[in-house]
Amino acid sequence: MTSCKPTKEEHIRKPDWLKIKLNTNDDYKGLKKLMREKNLHTVCEEARCPNIHECWGERRTATFMILGAVCTRACRFCAVKTGLPNELDTAEPERVADSVEIMNLKHVVVTAVARDDLKDGGAEVFAETVRAIRRKNPFTSIEVLPSDMGGIEENLRILMDTKPDILNHNIETVKRLTPRVRARAKYDRSLEFLRRAKEMQPEIPTKSSLMVGLGETEEEIIEVMDDLRANNVDIMTIGQYLQPSKKHLPVKKYYSPLEFGKLRKIAMSKGFSHCEAGPLVRSSYHADEQVNAAAKQKQLLGEEKSAITNN
Repeated sequence: MTSCKPTKEEHIRKPDWLKIKLNTNDDYKGLKKLMREKNLHTVCEEARCPNIHECWGERRTATFMILGAVCTRACRFCAVKTGLPNELDTAEPERVADSVEIMNLKHVVVTAVARDDLKDGGAEVFAETVRAIRRKNPFTSIEVLPSDMGGIEENLRILMDTKPDILNHNIETVKRLTPRVRARAKYDRSLEFLRRAKEMQPEIPTKSSLMVGLGETEEEIIEVMDDLRANNVDIMTIGQYLQPSKKHLPVKKYYSPLEFGKLRKIAMSKGFSHCEAGPLVRSSYHADEQVNAAAKQKQLLGEEKSAITNN
């Protein structure tokens, strides 16, 4: 793969393919106003997602971040605030559900800060948020993106029992770099989390995301793909790591769109039902399209099994 190694100049000026189109139209402004009125947090804002103008201004989608805006972990790639979280907001699930209804969303992503201060890792609030959305928005598909919840199986079961349409948990980086990049998280524990989710609810698609540009090799990226497939992960997203601030890890390499295209082809050859790969791709980028792709794959598999049984 060709290299675009960072120089002193590149830390100031990103490559042309990382330029972002700003769209502060009425949809963007209205959604921002709604979030403030409902006292809701989005990972779009808190993690400084580069796609916020596209998602809010054009696609009118958002990723809600529950359990507050303060994370108990201090991952060296993430812009979300770290510290001691506030008490749980028991009214938050209903406010999220109300906002989904007002926005008339066909697909919603619900993520959360890590809450290692809670015995259940926030599983009950996650589950209640899913139930609240379902009550008020029965035709909206729901994707959940939790932390590893301490790796405790019962915490995951509480969430999986609500039967979300997609279970998403991010591997974030390659195995070698995990201790440096992810605070308190473990590579193998994330794989186990994804495997257990599939075992609990085999019909629910699982998904994971990888950042590149932190110093990994192509061989290590392929190893992540193989590890995810070995644990029955269906969907993968691959995006460029961008340094949120000077205190975060520096970018080691900017991957070109052609390189992302190659990675997508490799991922699809491994058997993923869908792979989104590109410089600005993030875990919930075009999530509505991914749930449709997963549903179509599920339907095809069902038809194949039915044909085999009938024959």
